[in-house]
Amino acid sequence: MNSAILLIPHFNNPEGLTKSLRSIDANECIDVLIVDDGSKKEQIDEVTLKLAFKAKGTIYFEYLQENQGIENALNHGLQYILTKQYEYIARLDCGDMCLGERFRMQQQFLAKNREIKIVGTNVIAVGIDDKFLYKLTMPENHEEIRNKMYFNSMLIHPTVMFSKEILTTVGLYPTQYKWAEDYAFFFSIIEQYKAFNIQEYLSQIEINDSGISITKRKQQVKSRINIIKAHFYFGFFPIYGLIRNYVLLYMPYQLIFFIKKIKQ
Repeated sequence: MNSAILLIPHFNNPEGLTKSLRSIDANECIDVLIVDDGSKKEQIDEVTLKLAFKAKGTIYFEYLQENQGIENALNHGLQYILTKQYEYIARLDCGDMCLGERFRMQQQFLAKNREIKIVGTNVIAVGIDDKFLYKLTMPENHEEIRNKMYFNSMLIHPTVMFSKEILTTVGLYPTQYKWAEDYAFFFSIIEQYKAFNIQEYLSQIEINDSGISITKRKQQVKSRINIIKAHFYFGFFPIYGLIRNYVLLYMPYQLIFFIKKIKQ
């Protein structure tokens, strides 16, 4: 058993899951837990996935009988991991890819910087055809991450690795903030622990027109607004963050996408 495990939720996307596993460098030492969230149309082929995975580790599978939503699949995975002797938990989503030896770098960073409990990376965004769309350069230090969290998540979910010990105080993913469970989870973490983003592009995310971030965008922004209110204090960052998210709530996604591209 390795000291780090990668948690991947899956729902009707075995092709994306295979692609994600194949992207993990062969030199990485990491186990993988795949939680299938009640897939019916396109189910997992364990043999194919094990052949795609070249890293030094073991793949474990957990199956939910019915589709319960990503937050419940993630929590099922965390509950499973809590029964094991892992020190670190990493995240990846189906279709997203690892660049270089991402997990080795993150694990070494957390081991050398014990005051930091969660670490993300910069991101390259591509379309479903793998064509480049834009880059996301994330804030590096904890203070900037904490302040700008009121604008949007300053930790990109499929890029993070965190110390398992934080779950004893933070708990699992909140389930009351639909489509923004990661944002709420990270907000709780940074209020108690320090965060950091490695300033290298170690992750590639896939922007899919049928993905949650687009099809459920309005509900996601509404949840984000409620999370900001739950952590609100009278200051520049919370006030600006609320105004910004209310604007985003009514702004067409095509305009948001255009702005991201011209900022490159």
